[in-house]
Amino acid sequence: MRTSDFDYHLPPELIAQAARLRGTSRLVVLRRDSGQVSLDRVSSLPALLRPGDLLLLNDVKVIPARIRARRPGGGDAELLLVRPLGASDWEVMARPAKRLRVGVELALARGGAIPRERLGEGTWRVEFVPALDEAALAAVGEVPLPPYIRRPDGPSEADRERYQTVYAKKGRAVAAPTAGLHFTPELLEAFGDRGVEIARLTLHVGPGTFKPVQADDPAEHRLDPEDYEVTEATARALNRAQAAGRRIVCVGTTACRALEHALASGRGRVLPGAARADLFIRPGYRFRGTGALLTNFHLPRSTLLMLVSALAGRERVLAAYSIAVRERFGFYSFGDAMLIL
Repeated sequence: MRTSDFDYHLPPELIAQAARLRGTSRLVVLRRDSGQVSLDRVSSLPALLRPGDLLLLNDVKVIPARIRARRPGGGDAELLLVRPLGASDWEVMARPAKRLRVGVELALARGGAIPRERLGEGTWRVEFVPALDEAALAAVGEVPLPPYIRRPDGPSEADRERYQTVYAKKGRAVAAPTAGLHFTPELLEAFGDRGVEIARLTLHVGPGTFKPVQADDPAEHRLDPEDYEVTEATARALNRAQAAGRRIVCVGTTACRALEHALASGRGRVLPGAARADLFIRPGYRFRGTGALLTNFHLPRSTLLMLVSALAGRERVLAAYSIAVRERFGFYSFGDAMLIL
């Protein structure tokens, strides 16, 4: 298996620059048993699931993680928060990383950021003064839209609302769990009416989700770990569903990755608590809990496309992608959706 096996042609104009109204996105439905592909709408999701299914959501909240700064000698810099390292320190991805100097403060819209230690290629430990509580972060940060969503004047207030699920509750994601962006409160209620149980976990999506696979052999790619938490109630719900043979439908690759990591760590049971998911799911992987997956369309050669291909088969996934291209579906974070059953 080579990274090039996960390439496909996408006309640039199909990269969605704005999201549809929640609940109205188009949907490709791929059935794994037959390879059959049909076209539908996200509003049909409750009817496409079965009573007794368990729908697993990632309720993480996206923070305004992209921070613009000025270097002392002039010139712009950009800091993307990765994870906190203490009360005032964060691991950040910096641009241009080579222009930062230890102890030389960068000016922010409010306060400053002091590089303390180079951690790796493009990453630094940075101290923020004042510390980035919710109010400070709101004052200096902006919505971390992916680079393929073009905003020459920066993200808008509409982007801040739309790049967040309606059930976002807690956490520090720097990218949205985009499959969940399609849901409305009414759609969530319709799942309950259908007899579909809903459970939530929290995986703090990091910038590694956009990290391209550079190696020819995907096995040589290092996938950045991501923190997640499972409550006691969610662990009980998932274990009950597993024991009863009920299908778990993951909303997004982040929920899928957390579930699979939790089952591997717990030797077939989901244990409550915090953990770090370092699982790279690609073809050949044997799924422990994921019975179905709702997901958006992913970049060529990406780890997320490899995960989807592991569940449904590379050839079938790429064939479904070809249909989505032909039918002019929207792709990537603000695009349309795909349901794998």
